[in-house]
Amino acid sequence: MLTYHDDNARTGENAHETILKPSNVNPREFGKVGFLPVQGLVDAEPLYVSQLQIRGAKHNVIFVVTEHDHAYAFDADTFVKLWEVSLLGPDEKPSDNRGCGQVTPEIGATATPVIDLHGGPHGAIYAVAMSKDSSGKYFQRLHALDLTTGEELNGSPETIEATFPGTALPNSNGQVDFDAKQYKERSGLLLLNGVVYTSWASHCDYDPYTGWVIGFDEATLKRASVLNIEPNGSEGAFWMSGAGPAVDESGNIYLLAGNGSFESTLNAQGFPDKGDFGNAFLKLGVSGGKLFVADYFDMHNTVDESRKDLDLGSGGALVLPDMTDSSGKVRHLAVGAGKDNIIYLVDRDSMGKFNPDNDAIYQEIPSTGSDNSEGLGGSGTTGVYSMPAYFNGNLYYGAVDDSIRAFKFQQARIVTPAASKTAITFGYPGATPSVSSNGVNDAIVWAVENNTPAVLHAYDASNLAHELYNSSQERKRDEITGNKFITPMIAAGKVYVGTPTGVAVFGLLPAGTPQPAHRLAKP
Repeated sequence: MLTYHDDNARTGENAHETILKPSNVNPREFGKVGFLPVQGLVDAEPLYVSQLQIRGAKHNVIFVVTEHDHAYAFDADTFVKLWEVSLLGPDEKPSDNRGCGQVTPEIGATATPVIDLHGGPHGAIYAVAMSKDSSGKYFQRLHALDLTTGEELNGSPETIEATFPGTALPNSNGQVDFDAKQYKERSGLLLLNGVVYTSWASHCDYDPYTGWVIGFDEATLKRASVLNIEPNGSEGAFWMSGAGPAVDESGNIYLLAGNGSFESTLNAQGFPDKGDFGNAFLKLGVSGGKLFVADYFDMHNTVDESRKDLDLGSGGALVLPDMTDSSGKVRHLAVGAGKDNIIYLVDRDSMGKFNPDNDAIYQEIPSTGSDNSEGLGGSGTTGVYSMPAYFNGNLYYGAVDDSIRAFKFQQARIVTPAASKTAITFGYPGATPSVSSNGVNDAIVWAVENNTPAVLHAYDASNLAHELYNSSQERKRDEITGNKFITPMIAAGKVYVGTPTGVAVFGLLPAGTPQPAHRLAKP
C-alpha cells in the first residue's frame, strides 16, 4: 500500500487480502490488536511495505506521518517502532492552524505520503511538511526519506516555491506567487513517471489563494512543473477531503476543484477565456514536462454553486476500469461528487466542458430522494466530503448524514437506486470506504464513522445491509477516538485507522483471547 487509497486510480481496493474474510470478521474473532502511539494527529492514511530489509532483518512495515511534523516506521507484526524522525528545520515548530478549524491545533504533515520502492538506495517515502520558525515565517517543504532509516536523501528537503503567469494575488510583475503561509497540502501526494505531484488547499476560505498543482523530480526534488488553475481569478483550490489526484492508464491526472472563478465566456476550444477553472472536474495532461488542462467538466450553474459554496472540492475523483456500453463501445470513465449531492460520471475522452443551458456530461445522478432516481442521500443530505471506492462493478459512496450506498454499473452506466445500503447513516464528514478481497471473493467494505467514540465498520461488499462487525460491539476492547476524514487501510490481515494520538490496529484476535460472558453463554 504505497499511495493513498491503494492505487493511482484511487479505487480503495486491496484485492490481495487472503486473511480477513466475512467468515472471520466478527466480534468474537476480530478486534483491536494493537496501537501505534505517535506525537500529533494522524490525518494522513498510513502506508505499508512488506518484507523490507532493515538492520539485517526483514520487516512488514507501517509508515505514519503526523501533524506534529514527525514521521515513523513501525513493525506491522510486533508493533515495535523501527524509526522516528522530525520533519522540522532548526528553530522551527509545526504551523499553527492559521485561524482555521479544518486542521487544528497544529499543521504539520497532513497529506498522505507516497512511496517508491526504487527511490534512493533502499526505497523512499515522500512527504510534505508545514512549519513555522521563531520569526513567524512559514515553510512548506517536500521531504524524501530513506525507507529503512528515515534519513533525508540527497537534496531533501526541498522548500516549495512557485510562480505562474497571471494577474491573481499575490502577484509580482505579472507572476502569481505561491505564498507558503496561505496553503496546506491536504490532498494525497501522487507519484507519476518520476514526478511527485502536490496539490494545494487554503486555510478555510481565507484569501488570497488560488489552485496550485506543483510537481517535483523525485530524484533531485527540484521543481519539474507548475500549474495554477486560477491564474487570473481567485480561490479554486484542492481539498478533496485528503484524496489524492487520480490517474488513468495514459498518464492523465484527474482532480476536483473547489469554489472559485470561472469565466462562462469560452474560447474556440471551449475553455474559459481567462483560464480560470473554479468548481471543475479537471483532466490534466503533461507534455514536455509542462502541466496543462487537457479537458474539464463544469456544471451549467457553476457560478451560482461557487457563490453558495456548493462546489466539487470536498470530494475525490476515481478513475474507473474500462466498461462497454449498450452499443458495444468501450467507455473510459471517471467519477466524482461534491457538496451538491450529485454523482458526476464523466467520459474521460470527452468530459463535457461547460454549457450554460444544461450539463453536457456522460451521466449525472441527482439526489432527489425518490426511489426511482435515488442518488446520494435524500432531502437534507449535506454533500460528499469523501471519495468512493470501487470493486467488481460496484461503486461505494458515503455522503454526509447518509448511508454508504453500493451502486452497480450496467452497460457503462450507474444503475439507480442503489443495490444496497448500510442500516446506519454516517454523520459529518460521511465516510471514505476501502475494500479488501481475495480476488473477487471474500470482499469486505470497511469504513470509519467519525463519532465519539469513532467506530470502525465492516460490511459484506455484496450486501451492505449485512454488517459483519463494528468496534462498538465490544467497546471496552475495541474503542477508538474519532478523527476527521479518516480512510482505513487494509494490509496482510490487519486494518489501520488514524486517530488523534496514533494508529489503531485491528486484526484477528490471538487464540485464547477472553470473550465476554454473554458471548460464551449457551442459548
